[in-house]
Amino acid sequence: MTHVHRPASVPGTHDTTRIDDTRIKAVRPLITPALLQEWLPTPDAALALVEGSRAAISRVLHGQDDRLVVVVGPCSIHDHGQAMDYARQLKVQADALQDDLLVVMRVYFEKPRTTVGWKGYINDPHLDGSFAINEGLEMARTLLLDILALGLPVGTEFLDLLSPQFISDLVSWAAIGARTTESQSHRQLASGLSCPVGFKNGTDGGVKVATDAILAAQSTHAFMGMTKMGQAAIFETRGNQDCHVILRGGKQPNYSAADVEAACALLRGAGLREQVMIDVSHANSSKQHQRQIAVAAEVAQQIAAGDARITGLMIESHLLEGRQDIVPGQALQHGVSVTDACISLAQTMPVLEGLARAVRTRRAGA
Repeated sequence: MTHVHRPASVPGTHDTTRIDDTRIKAVRPLITPALLQEWLPTPDAALALVEGSRAAISRVLHGQDDRLVVVVGPCSIHDHGQAMDYARQLKVQADALQDDLLVVMRVYFEKPRTTVGWKGYINDPHLDGSFAINEGLEMARTLLLDILALGLPVGTEFLDLLSPQFISDLVSWAAIGARTTESQSHRQLASGLSCPVGFKNGTDGGVKVATDAILAAQSTHAFMGMTKMGQAAIFETRGNQDCHVILRGGKQPNYSAADVEAACALLRGAGLREQVMIDVSHANSSKQHQRQIAVAAEVAQQIAAGDARITGLMIESHLLEGRQDIVPGQALQHGVSVTDACISLAQTMPVLEGLARAVRTRRAGA
């Protein structure tokens, strides 16, 4: 066994300031997950909803439930009141279509940026570069609890490796994004998450990185992290058997029947379940938000034709369609995305109805 050599006596504190933290501008205290959960505990009804919806999504993934999981909502959350307005309206539709669709509200707090830009509600909740992260964590958890109180399960993307400790107990489904699917740290994270996890294909459209990610996330891992009490610790995971691929396009769209078949062939070759969730936004809509409607209709045709391998869909949708920039000193338009352009809630409702019809048709033909 190798022992670390420790000098018997240290003559004085060794100055490492010339080589340590030379590019750190400030270090601020971070609230602990345990303290935030004490301030904002999970009510029994929310706990039951999260537990039940996770189990329901798992049943879809394992072929025991023929409903379609639909993750729908804003590209990113930037306002509590607007998010709740959206959630209340979505809940009515989710209840009406619950026999055919398992609707999960997309509640994204962290935004991966190709270069720089607003990084999301947790990182900069006031949208002004003040980076009030402690406030952002509290605001994010409060919003999740309020949406769950409506009876609507939530899904989010985990980008930062520490933030899940603050909110993951309230999340029914999680995504690992195209930029992080290849990251070992995110695969390890997914192996320990308590909810089902979708891995997006790479930004170039490659699906193999996502199948590799599923294999990695199913395995056990040991890695360094932070406990709920804010202590550094080594985590040993059990592995996550509820992972799946999300097709989001790349250099070209990848939602066609041929694309689904190609992805399933890769999964089959890896010994994994043949199933995909299709993100009708991003490269699959060529970043034209209204194209999501047509793409969803084409996917619905595949479902209606009997393809049971399509188990989910993702849609970027807000109160109103389009997007806007964050401009200092300028008021934002109500209900419009500040990141990727979205379709409106009014445009979303018929899309959901069309998907529900497709599921009924698939079921009738089974």
